[in-house]
Amino acid sequence: MTSQKGKSFKIDEAVLSNISFNSDGLVPAIIQESSSGKVLMMAWMNEESLKKTLSSGRTWFWSRSRKEYWCKGETSGDRQFVEEAFYDCDYDTLLFSVIQEGKGACHTGEFTCFFESFESHEN
Repeated sequence: MTSQKGKSFKIDEAVLSNISFNSDGLVPAIIQESSSGKVLMMAWMNEESLKKTLSSGRTWFWSRSRKEYWCKGETSGDRQFVEEAFYDCDYDTLLFSVIQEGKGACHTGEFTCFFESFESHEN
């Protein structure tokens, strides 16, 4: 267990008002490991979970199935500490560069959720 703390960001309401949330009030958030550049996962954020992420320096998401907020690693110990936060040119996708703690990001036990390849399923 480390004592790392993620970076918090000033919440700019003008920028937040430009984020293009979908009809369910959600925006996809890509999580990338800062040291390796590996894409770890994609999860959904609503405005409140985005604000929680920016203010706390930890990744917060909205669970569509459980209808509740969750902070990555609170139960598993596989916490994520935000180093950089971006939005894309269309304001409809977020990208967070993080320090990944513990076993990794995926609930399967893999380090990244993107461990399956179309190439590995070729005939």
